[in-house]
Amino acid sequence: MSEISGTAADLAAEHEALDAVVAGLTGEQWATPTPSPGWTVADQIGHLTYFDGAAATAITDEAAFADSIGPLLEDMDGVTLHRHLAPAELLAAWRANRQHLLEVAQSIEPGRRVPWYGPSMSGRSFLTARLMETWAHGQDVVDAVGATREPTDRLRHICQIGFITRKWTYAVRREEQPEAAVRLELTSPSGESWRWGEADAPESVRGPALDFCLVVTQRRHVDDTALETQGAAARDWMVKAQAFAGGATDGPPPGGRS
Repeated sequence: MSEISGTAADLAAEHEALDAVVAGLTGEQWATPTPSPGWTVADQIGHLTYFDGAAATAITDEAAFADSIGPLLEDMDGVTLHRHLAPAELLAAWRANRQHLLEVAQSIEPGRRVPWYGPSMSGRSFLTARLMETWAHGQDVVDAVGATREPTDRLRHICQIGFITRKWTYAVRREEQPEAAVRLELTSPSGESWRWGEADAPESVRGPALDFCLVVTQRRHVDDTALETQGAAARDWMVKAQAFAGGATDGPPPGGRS
């Protein structure tokens, strides 16, 4: 299986895991507020619907994708959230867009970089970013409706992008990244040990992979997790971590999400 096909298969599995949470929700539950201020469960799925469609366009028609950025920046929520759709229609639209994305993803040639709202990405990283987005917005849905979603080793994709975007965390804030190297050592949901960075790095982040994913996607503050940081640079990274494109944002404060 190619890197693209393998990542696409994991993305499809992440789609299905979230679909299993929302498919049986009542109309009232679709209207439940989520931790994202002003956004309901339906808004979270609307967001994914739009950006899965935009991702497919970025792969198949780069000019059309570029043309879509201006209207998006003028009215982000109005363009992306699909608030005109009833829950059943929204669910159908999300399923259609994500399926189209998975189909066109197979056309990404080795070495090609796909445009996005931040830096362009390799095909594999592009799909990894969609998996991260699906999982993170799915976490907002799970938190809102009190659902259970078991973590899987697909989180490795998010851990990888979380580690390599340390520099981006500072670039998007227009800050200098601390010079100290940071070692990342995580325990996967299945009990495996995952490691990134120099073995003799002077600083480190250690703990459950799930908690690292929650922090770098800004769904939890590091103080509300079991992550352990050693060194000032490691701590600063975990407080500011941002693994996704867009402008600089801050995650919840300590105790902001239980």
